[in-house]
Amino acid sequence: MQRVRRVVVKVGTSTLTAGGSRPSEESLWGITRQLTAAHRAGYDVTLVTSGAIATGAARLNFPPGPRSIRERQALAAVGQAMLMHEYERRFAASGIVVAQMLLTAGDFDQHQAYLNAGNTVEELLRHRVVPIVNENDTVATEEIRIGDNDTLSARVAALVNAELLCILSDVDGLYTADPHRHPTASRLDSVERLTEAVEALAKPPRRTALGVGGMITKLGAARIATAAGTAVAIVHGGTQDVVLRLLAGEELGTRFLPQPSPLRGRRRWIALRTRTRGRLVIDGGAADAIRSRGKSLLPRGVLGVEGRFIAGDVVAIVGPTGGELGRGVVSHGSEDLERVKGRASSDVRVILGVKATEVVHCDNLVIYS
Repeated sequence: MQRVRRVVVKVGTSTLTAGGSRPSEESLWGITRQLTAAHRAGYDVTLVTSGAIATGAARLNFPPGPRSIRERQALAAVGQAMLMHEYERRFAASGIVVAQMLLTAGDFDQHQAYLNAGNTVEELLRHRVVPIVNENDTVATEEIRIGDNDTLSARVAALVNAELLCILSDVDGLYTADPHRHPTASRLDSVERLTEAVEALAKPPRRTALGVGGMITKLGAARIATAAGTAVAIVHGGTQDVVLRLLAGEELGTRFLPQPSPLRGRRRWIALRTRTRGRLVIDGGAADAIRSRGKSLLPRGVLGVEGRFIAGDVVAIVGPTGGELGRGVVSHGSEDLERVKGRASSDVRVILGVKATEVVHCDNLVIYS
């Protein structure tokens, strides 16, 4: 494993509440004690925490069950302040200063906001401050949410160039089958590439009374982080000193290895965007050209155009079987692409009257491993 200098730790609601309805004293002290020790050992530490809505619900005595967006936003407003207070006083007992960062999808989708967020975290870490990050649930709506803190933690890890992302969960890794139903299922210790076969091992996503998650969201987080050069460990949050043991090199949970050629600069930002403006469905020949030969996407290989977008927007690139192959910045809008899809480049010059015939130039194309 590469040397770890900077680590992001994500703690989910189920780990934070330890099966209860609110963050438990034992869980809060356990997390802060480990991160304090890592901080003292010289690591740059960032915490991505869930639990604001659960904390607010407990404080206002909300009954369990489905809640409207307005209720969740109100509960987050109450709970986030309380949760930060609990973290702040525990870290302060060891002389560590913390900072609250509430991020939204727009902070990753808008390039300048993305750069600003990264600069802020870098400055905090330079001053040995521990950033505590959550999604800004008070203002985020269902349509513009990042969605879950597994995904948020992966984007934060990529944002700060962390070498390791620790996802503390209520499971201790990825198994060959559901271990609750199949006693002979075995845990995967290490995953080099997130293939379709690996992704098929994930259970469907689930929404619990307190949190949103599942192995599928964790594998999605691993795909984002490893593409940016960050190793990912999915471990059980209740394991004794799990973060410190991971930093010491102990093999725990399932580790996802970083890609050997991580994304940098603009291509990393393209991959980290939370939303795409549309989708391009391409044929097998085009898929092979962009995946195996590093070519630009040409109109001839486009089978279908979905959504409304303009030149410069980021769209998803989808293969003939429906799987997302990557993302790219389009050179032409959806209306023009409807006119030229499946056509030769020479036809495109005549129909659109432009010199640039690529749908997505290879420099603006990010292909998943």
